[in-house]
Amino acid sequence: MDLILQIEDLIEKNGSDFELSKLFKAFIKEYKTSLGELFKKNQGKDFLVRHTKQLDSIITLMYKTTLRRIFGNYLPMRSSIPIAIVALGSYGREQLCVHSDVDLLIVYEKVDGFNSELIIEKFFYLALDAGLKLGHRVHETNDLFAASKEDITIRTALMEARFVTGSTLTWHETSKELNRIRLYEQKEFILEKIKESQERRKKYPTSMQPNIKESVGGLRDSNFIFWIAHTIYGVTTLKDLAGILFSDEEYKEYRAALELLFRTRSALHLITNKQEDRLLLEFIPEVGRLLGFKNQQKMVTKVLEAQWRISNFTQIFVKKMVRPYIADMSQLGNFRKNRLSHGIYKIENRIYASYNLPVQPLNKLLETLVLLEDKPYHFDAGFLRQFTYVKISYPLQAKTYSLLKELFKKRYMYSFLKLFYDAGVLHHLFGAFKKVLHLPQFDGYHHYPVDIHSIKCVEALENIKEPFIQNLYDEFKDDEKLLLKIVTLFHDSGKGRVQDHSEVGAKLIAAFAQKMKLKEEEKERCVTLVKQHVSMSNVALRENIHNEKTLYKFMSNVGDVKNLQLLYVLTYADINGVGDGVYNSFTSKLLRELYTNALEVAQNRQRITDASKRINSERRVAKLQEFIELSKLLQSKLLRVESNLFFLKHTPHDIIEIAKKASKTKEYDFSIDTQSSLVIEIYRKIPLNIGYLLASLSHLDVASMEIFTLFDGVKYFKIEFIEHVDENETIHIENIINNAFDMSRHIKLKDVTIREDEIGIDCEHSLTHAEVTINTQNQKGLLAYIMECFEELGINIVTAKIHSTKHKVRDSFLIEKQNDICNNVAKIYALLTLTQR
Repeated sequence: MDLILQIEDLIEKNGSDFELSKLFKAFIKEYKTSLGELFKKNQGKDFLVRHTKQLDSIITLMYKTTLRRIFGNYLPMRSSIPIAIVALGSYGREQLCVHSDVDLLIVYEKVDGFNSELIIEKFFYLALDAGLKLGHRVHETNDLFAASKEDITIRTALMEARFVTGSTLTWHETSKELNRIRLYEQKEFILEKIKESQERRKKYPTSMQPNIKESVGGLRDSNFIFWIAHTIYGVTTLKDLAGILFSDEEYKEYRAALELLFRTRSALHLITNKQEDRLLLEFIPEVGRLLGFKNQQKMVTKVLEAQWRISNFTQIFVKKMVRPYIADMSQLGNFRKNRLSHGIYKIENRIYASYNLPVQPLNKLLETLVLLEDKPYHFDAGFLRQFTYVKISYPLQAKTYSLLKELFKKRYMYSFLKLFYDAGVLHHLFGAFKKVLHLPQFDGYHHYPVDIHSIKCVEALENIKEPFIQNLYDEFKDDEKLLLKIVTLFHDSGKGRVQDHSEVGAKLIAAFAQKMKLKEEEKERCVTLVKQHVSMSNVALRENIHNEKTLYKFMSNVGDVKNLQLLYVLTYADINGVGDGVYNSFTSKLLRELYTNALEVAQNRQRITDASKRINSERRVAKLQEFIELSKLLQSKLLRVESNLFFLKHTPHDIIEIAKKASKTKEYDFSIDTQSSLVIEIYRKIPLNIGYLLASLSHLDVASMEIFTLFDGVKYFKIEFIEHVDENETIHIENIINNAFDMSRHIKLKDVTIREDEIGIDCEHSLTHAEVTINTQNQKGLLAYIMECFEELGINIVTAKIHSTKHKVRDSFLIEKQNDICNNVAKIYALLTLTQR
C-alpha cells in the first residue's frame, strides 16, 4: 500500500507529527471522494460494511503508526501492549454512514512497563489532526462496569462493542466485563430503553419528510430491537433469533425494509455532503436518482412502507421478548377479571392479547372491537399481532361489512383506524386505500401521506375544539354522523390517479356506501360531499365570499342546507388533519363567514342582492344602543359610506367601532393585535405608503387585506397576517407603520415576475367593482410589488384575499371601477408583467 510506504519513509526520516497527520488527511480525503463511485456498485448494508472495514484499516494503521513513533525499532507485539481499540455505535454495528461520527472506546490496563496513557493520547492527536470525526471514551478495563452504571447511554453504546485493533488479551478481559454489564439489572435497563423509545417515537412521528434515523420505524427502532435482543439473549445479530422469536419470512421482510433505509440514508449523506438524516423535499429528486427510482413519489412511498414494516416488527417482537421482564404477577387476578374472551383482556383503556393465543378469525377480532365500550383505546403489541397476521379472504364477507359499519357508528373510531394502519390491514378492510397507502403529497400543504392524513381527519372529527362546529355536529342525526365519518375517512381515497381525486373518490365511496347498505339519499350525500370536499376551503380562502354570484355558484354545487352543514364540519376535520397549526383563527373566521353567507343564500329562494343585504345590515346597526348614542352627524356619515362590502364584511358592533375611531382620526392612527396572528388596523387622512409598509413586512405572509374609504377623507386598512409575532416585536412594527407615512421611502425588492396568463381581470364582477386575480409563483415581496403597481395606476383596492403555499400564490383583489379603468385593462397587464429592476 502506497500510504504505508510513505509513512515508513517519513518515520525513518524522523518526520514531524504534522507531516504524518497530513499524509492520513490526504488519504482520507481522497477515499471520501471515491465513496460516490463505491455507492454505485455497492448499496445498502454492503456499502456500509465496506466503508466500515476501510475505516478499520485506517484506524489500525494509525495505531500502528503511533506505536512505531513511540517504540521505534523496538516495537513489541501488539497483543503485549495492554490497549484495545473498540468500535461503538453504528461503527460497532458495521453500519457506519458516510458522515456519521466514528465512535471509539479505548480500553487499557495499567502496566508498569507501558505508558498506556501516552500511547492513547498520541493516537488521538494523530486521528483528530487527520480529520476523523471521533466520538471517544477511554476506560481502564476494571472501570467499565462502574461507568456503565452511571449513564444508560454508556451502557447502550457498550452493547455494540466490536474489536478493531490492539491487544486481544485486553479485548478478552473487556468482553468479560461487557457480558457482566449485559446481565446486570436487565429489567431496569429494558424498562428505561422502552421509555426512551416511546418518547422518541412521539417526538418524531411518521411524516412525508421522515427522519430516516429517528422517525417511527427508522433506524433507531432497528437499534432498539437489537439492544433488547442482545440484553436478553446475548446475540450479536438479530438474525440469530430467526426461527426462534420470529419466522424466517418475517425477518426477511424486516431486513429488506432495513436495507432500503440504509441505502436512503447513505444517499442523503452523499448528496448533502454532511450528516443529514431527513428526507426533505429538496433532496428527493437526487436521492431517487442515486437509488435508481424513476418515480420520486414511488420512492418515498417505498421508504414510508419500509418504516411502517420496521415499526410493526419492532413493536410486536420487542414486546414478545420483554414480557417475562415487565410482567406484574400481582395483576394476574385483574387480567382474569377483565377477560373479554379467551386470551384477550381489557385493563382500563388498553386491550391485550396473549402471544400464546393463535391468530383469531377477522370477524371475531372485529366483534371484540364492536363490543367495547365507546371510548378511545390503546392496543398492546400482542393484540396488534392478532390483526397483523389475521387471514383476510376476498371479497370481504357481508358480516365483515356489517361489523365495520358498527365501528363507524361509534363516537370514537380513530383508535381502531390507527390499529388497522399499524397492523397493515387498513387497505385490506377498505379496498379504496390500496392506491393511497403510504402515498406522499408533494403540495407544500399536507404534512402527512394520504392514509395517515385520512385517519388524522377522523381524529379531528371526534375531537372538535370549536364550540360552534361542535354544536352543529351534535345536532346531526345518528345516520348523518355515520355517513360523515365514512366521508371523512374516504374523502382523499381517489388520490394517486391521473383523474381528479374528488371525482375518483366519489366513485369509490359510492361503492363502499353500497356495501354499508346506506340509503340512496345518504349515498348521494356521500358522493356530493367527496366531490365538493375542497370547495369550501377553496372558496373561503381564494374568492370573495360576500359576492352573491360566488355564493350562488358555491351552493349550486353543494346542494342543500344539510350538505352545507355536513361540508362545513368535514372541511374543519380535513384542515385539522393536515397538520398542527394549519387550522388557525383566520381560517376559522373565513369558513364561518362563508357558512353564514351561504346559509342565507340557501334558505332564501329569492336572490338576495348586495343592496338588499346592505339594507338589512344597516337596520341591524341602527337598532344598537351604541349607534343611537352617536351624534346625528356621525350616524349620517356612517350610513353614507359608499361601499356595500364594508357593511357585509363587518358585524354591526365592528361597524360602529370603526366609525368612532375614524371620526377621531386627525392625520393617522393605528392599532396592532398579536393575540393570535398579527393584525394591523390603520386609519389615515394623509397618504399611506402601502408598498413600503408591505415590503418592510415581507418576511411575514399576508392572509387578507381590507381597504375601505369611509368619510371625511378617512381610509381604513386592515391587514391580517398568517404568522403570530411576539409582543416585543410590536415596537419594531410600530416604527415601520410610522415610517410608512413618509411617501419618499422605498425598499428595493428582489425581482418579481408575473406572466400575463397568470392575471385575470373580471370587469363584470359587479356594478361598482371589478376583480383582479393573480395566480403565480410565490416570490418574496410579491404583494408589495402588486400594491405599488396599483398605487401607480391610481386603483382603489376595496379588499384583497391572499392565499399562498410554499410554491404558489392565488391572490384576489376587489377594486373600484373608477378612472375608466375597465376600458384600460391593458395598462394593468402591462404594469404588473414588468419585472422589477
